[in-house]
Amino acid sequence: MNSVIKTPCGEIRGTECRIPGITAYKGIRYATAERWKYPEVVSHWDGIYDATSYGSCCYQLRTFHPEDQNPGKTFYYNEFRKGETYTYSEDCLFLNIWTPHEAKNLPVLVYIHGGAFTGGCGHEKHFDGPVWPEKSVIAVTVNYRLGPLGFACLPELKQESGHTGNYGLYDQLAAIRWVKDNIQAFGGNPGNITVMGQSAGAMSVQQLCLSPLTKGLIAKAVMSSGGGISEEFSKTSPAEDQYGYWQEVMKTAGCSALEEFRRLPAEKLFGAWGAVNRMQSVTGLTCMPCIDGEMIVKSGEDAVSSGQFLNIPYMAGSTSEDIVPPIVFQMAKNWCRLQSEQGRCSSYTWFFDRQLPGDEEGAWHSSDLWYWFGTLDNGWRPFTEKDRQLSEEMVSYLTNFAKTGDPNGSGLAEWKAQEEGQDLVMRLGEEPSHMGDVSMEKLYETMRSSHAEGE
Repeated sequence: MNSVIKTPCGEIRGTECRIPGITAYKGIRYATAERWKYPEVVSHWDGIYDATSYGSCCYQLRTFHPEDQNPGKTFYYNEFRKGETYTYSEDCLFLNIWTPHEAKNLPVLVYIHGGAFTGGCGHEKHFDGPVWPEKSVIAVTVNYRLGPLGFACLPELKQESGHTGNYGLYDQLAAIRWVKDNIQAFGGNPGNITVMGQSAGAMSVQQLCLSPLTKGLIAKAVMSSGGGISEEFSKTSPAEDQYGYWQEVMKTAGCSALEEFRRLPAEKLFGAWGAVNRMQSVTGLTCMPCIDGEMIVKSGEDAVSSGQFLNIPYMAGSTSEDIVPPIVFQMAKNWCRLQSEQGRCSSYTWFFDRQLPGDEEGAWHSSDLWYWFGTLDNGWRPFTEKDRQLSEEMVSYLTNFAKTGDPNGSGLAEWKAQEEGQDLVMRLGEEPSHMGDVSMEKLYETMRSSHAEGE
């Protein structure tokens, strides 16, 4: 098979995927950006682009402090990254595409990874080779700027560009725009793009759906463990409120002017950022979306009250041993119910409680990703036929939703939309998939137990 195709940007060469009949195009540069400048979408390259290997991830803490040498913080390393090799750079705006041979006008599912806005990339083990193309859905994963590179806010930067912050979100937006402009060449339908994210990725998707800049770009959205609006979890504040913090990072780095700060080696930048967090005993997120007046023009609560968010179908949910489980579950459920209350598109809530084999961690935060991507064979766990059947069902629900906005399909338990008077959600995990209720009391007990163990 000739894996060279012609796109609006030029010719590009892919490689055979681990799944027969699927071609992977890895490490496609979708945009360029200098430090703390907004991305410019790539529209042309010379020659044949070699998309046979993954691109660099954004610099992050694990770049400078290897995870396997950090006792007590190796869980996600062992789960998703052990044995893998990654390259890191500020030049990190790459995406990956998996598409079936001879694809034509297929729906597209763009995935934005999580990692507290400070870590991760689009080609960790659980993302490597999603099975969605087997269900006739093109898969895309995205790298974007993280940590201080992706979310710094300074008055000098606002003076320079008219707004500041959210550089990582603008990267995601640039990736979606690149996909819309080019995906037809890969066999995709530019009018049927679903955006999905988990954790910080779900929070990103939520902000993209609240933004006036994404109108006409996103047809559907899926949010796992972070979608919805809450004063307790994902509250956005004005960029100006963050100036003092970032000025302290700049001062700690020994920089007195913006250009000096821009030239600072990445390791020293991350070192200064970490030092300020330690000095201020920071426990929450310091790198996250802000109200910048352009990408995000108002708080989530204000956007909801004025109805200024994308009127599209949503899927949202969480896991039983999630981060703050009662809060993220209620956020997801309320967001999906809101669509019905405002007379919008049907939306669907899930709750994942599969107690993953191999340890006693249960359905931990991010555990559902193995199942949504269908990449169980990439993991170390002794997954069983039950896990494979569950993953097959979840992939079917997800790809059905990407195709039509409705997850239901032949051979699947009926998934009812989250409408007024319909309080049940789709239960995925220990029991056969079904519509059922969720005990908030049990979720609060799980949260209290988790906090007690961490003390």
